[in-house]
Amino acid sequence: MKIALAQINTTVGDFSGNGNLILDYLNRAKRAKAQMVVFPEMAVCGYPPEDLVLKNHFVENNIKTIAALAKKVHGICAVIGFVDTDSKGKIYNAAAIIEEGLIKKVYHKNELPNYGVFDEKRYFYPGDFDINSCLISAAGQKIGISICEDIWVDAGICTKQAKAGAKILINISSSPYEIGKLKARQELLSQRSKETNTTIVYCNLVGGQDELVFDGASMVVSAQGKILARAKQFEEELLVCDLEQSENPVAALLDDSQEVYKALVLATRDYVQKNGFSRVALGLSGGIDSALVAVIAVDALGAENVTAISMPSVFNVKATRQDARIIAKNLGIEFKEIPIKAIHNVYLKVLRKFFQGTSANIAEENIQARIRGNVLMAFSNKFGWLILTTGNKSEMAVGYCTLYGDMSGGFAPLKDIFKTRVYELVRWRNSQTSEPLIPKRVLLRAPTAELRPNQTDEESLGAYEQLDKVLDAYVQGHQSVSAIAKEPSQMQYVKKTVNLVDKNEYKRRQGPPGIKISERAFGRDWRLPITNKYKE
Repeated sequence: MKIALAQINTTVGDFSGNGNLILDYLNRAKRAKAQMVVFPEMAVCGYPPEDLVLKNHFVENNIKTIAALAKKVHGICAVIGFVDTDSKGKIYNAAAIIEEGLIKKVYHKNELPNYGVFDEKRYFYPGDFDINSCLISAAGQKIGISICEDIWVDAGICTKQAKAGAKILINISSSPYEIGKLKARQELLSQRSKETNTTIVYCNLVGGQDELVFDGASMVVSAQGKILARAKQFEEELLVCDLEQSENPVAALLDDSQEVYKALVLATRDYVQKNGFSRVALGLSGGIDSALVAVIAVDALGAENVTAISMPSVFNVKATRQDARIIAKNLGIEFKEIPIKAIHNVYLKVLRKFFQGTSANIAEENIQARIRGNVLMAFSNKFGWLILTTGNKSEMAVGYCTLYGDMSGGFAPLKDIFKTRVYELVRWRNSQTSEPLIPKRVLLRAPTAELRPNQTDEESLGAYEQLDKVLDAYVQGHQSVSAIAKEPSQMQYVKKTVNLVDKNEYKRRQGPPGIKISERAFGRDWRLPITNKYKE
């Protein structure tokens, strides 16, 4: 039997575009002489549709689309994800099994995930388990159909399908990327295939959707738990697997830095383009964070669609101004320099009588950051550009960022990237070209916001290696202060850092969306109440 896995990049709510994409891959599968083609979870409406499914007309349009698609399916069996409803108005995460112009069966997802970024119990009813609704016959084979979470449950629907005689299990999925997730998926599928003595066909979504990015890596696993075929990560692909052949396409796995970098590029491209923007701009300071965002933007959108704006103040040293120009030149992007000294002086003059008798502090520093945010947003309003912010997860965690300043913008590519990983990604990206795109001295220079003379990040935050270890334990692992501070000498620093994380939730809530690459990203993965008195 030859099965095609249509690893496609859908857009939420784009019924026409998704429908055309499904038809294109359906026809490609037929030309490849596949007997069956499998599409991702909710391919018709895009995933996750969130509260759109609470709109009756959205669900109705999705059903009209699957009905229209069904009429065009001939000479092949198709499994397509969509949203179904019943006579009582209940809605279901569903898979349509289509042959010869007819929807022969509809399977309703049984296991609804309700953790992390998933809220499926908010929207869907679980299907009433009926072995006949999730078993089909195609090309002389008995096949079990399941959706995403169904296969993750021990002794669940897949086990029941195998006991009922299924030799092939098809799982359609929209599983978001996070570091280490692909390995976990492969281990799970290998375990399930051996438990059930079945071949597992796993088709995953690819593409960016708001803060989520889907990595694809669809695969076919033999009954012995071996990978028979695997699609590429972060790319659309029609993976065709002949179950009777030992040689099928098996895409190589990416290393950690390459995997994360590709996730950032794809998610940035899709966020920009799916939201109707054609050009982005960012503040390019000459520091490592903005340099990385600039390179990501170029790789995602092309140099011709990126503008870098340098906004030096009296505190910006010559080296960072030079590096900003060098980075822009290396990338071939438009570069504008707009000094902000004069604007800053006007602010200080206007406020002088109100600030009389006080010493200069963070207020005067942050005025500079807010001027820069204002300049960037002026370009956004004037020309319709999307502004990419350049802050990283370490800064966002402890509030080392300025509301309405460097947090101003529409998308934050580094929102879930700790500072230490920023350095790793820059080193990796530099290694991909004969000459480094980002000058080596950018990696060697002490990080600084340059809002006052001789300022460095470390004087406020400590070394980033130390900071990120604490943040990883507290944010990612929810560990207590006492568990994080291994030695009494560390207690004061850990307490200070944890306190900064807790009290800056109000800032994080006002920041732009960014790409989730970890198990616990700020956003739906992290729901700390802004107003709370709890202290460990």
